[in-house]
Amino acid sequence: MSLTMLSTPTTESPWSDPAAYWGAMTRATQNLSGPIAAINVAALRYNALDLVVRASGLPIRVASKSIRVREVMDATLALPGYRGILAFTLPEALWLAERHGDVVVGYPTADRHAIAALAADERAAARVTLMVDDVSHLDLIDSVVEPGKRPAIRLCIDADASWRARGLGHIGVRRSPVHEPEEAASLARAIVARPGFELVGLMMYEAQIAGQGNSTGRGDVAIRWMQRRSGAELLQRRAAIVRLLRDIAPIEFVNGGGTGSLELTASDQSVTEVTAGSGLLAGHLFDGYRSFAPAPAAAFSLEVVRKPTADIATVLGGGWIASGPADESRQPRLVWPQGLATLGREGAGEVQTPLQGEAARTLKVGDRVWFRHSKSGELAERVASYHLVDGDRLVGESATYRGEQRAFL
Repeated sequence: MSLTMLSTPTTESPWSDPAAYWGAMTRATQNLSGPIAAINVAALRYNALDLVVRASGLPIRVASKSIRVREVMDATLALPGYRGILAFTLPEALWLAERHGDVVVGYPTADRHAIAALAADERAAARVTLMVDDVSHLDLIDSVVEPGKRPAIRLCIDADASWRARGLGHIGVRRSPVHEPEEAASLARAIVARPGFELVGLMMYEAQIAGQGNSTGRGDVAIRWMQRRSGAELLQRRAAIVRLLRDIAPIEFVNGGGTGSLELTASDQSVTEVTAGSGLLAGHLFDGYRSFAPAPAAAFSLEVVRKPTADIATVLGGGWIASGPADESRQPRLVWPQGLATLGREGAGEVQTPLQGEAARTLKVGDRVWFRHSKSGELAERVASYHLVDGDRLVGESATYRGEQRAFL
């Protein structure tokens, strides 16, 4: 994927007309067979530039797990406003660091083989930053390679950004045990006192804001109330943590946010960069937000292989369920033709997916049905490549991690 594909301003939004948009996607891929995944370049371009606007001048670190296509990340990082990668495993980070100079691993690692590889490569050690939230992570690294036998390992503290609400308890995901400012400072002091480590960053991911839609029609008033209260508390607590850490170590970056909270995170003067990834390909989980409306850049299509009744068309495959709670939000969403629904007793199946509705009467064996995946990056684990579509033309193909024979998590 070339930079020019993403850097050209987008003045139209064809996705606002489903018949025109999905009709063009169908025409562009009409000569392809089998299950395919596609990226609409105009939609990706729109999303990439919209994220920059929403970040209000802060550099955006690209969350690789929400993309898992190196060419898409390369093209995005070449745009003004983007800088660095947030990887999700250390083996992946080592691979990406071969051509990118700033890769932060978003989660602690216990991969001894990868730690040994990092410690044996001075270039990689200068490019990759590990995430920690406990001194046990330092102990593990030291057990693999002693401090005097390796370059300094760059570390970032992951501090819990969840809201501990009075009467409600823990609101957010279960990540780091480090929550209070003094807890972060205590860990920072332990890091700087240990040889072989360098504390360079702080990350706080507010999942209860960034990853929680607030315009879905399901409890929106309560969700927005929670997000306002949580956001106000976080602004104060994160600023206090940053003040303490800067007295202990020369912190290079303070990372926060996600696709769903860019505006809030960018308003925090203690933050130096934000993270986004899902907003680029825009899985349907990110349709339900008040502050932004991403374009459906990535989708997959399956072919009709049988007609058990006049009003049922069955496609091959379809059970591409996203991770998380096993509810409707993790199911693939039918987007074209409109007027189709899965059967209650079968749903989206591993082998086949029967689809019922008036639109099924017009579908023939060999016709294409379009779906959107729930979580943006997980679709890439199902296919070897994305076909690139611009208008109604097929303009390229980009390998996924899987297509490059890489499987990380």
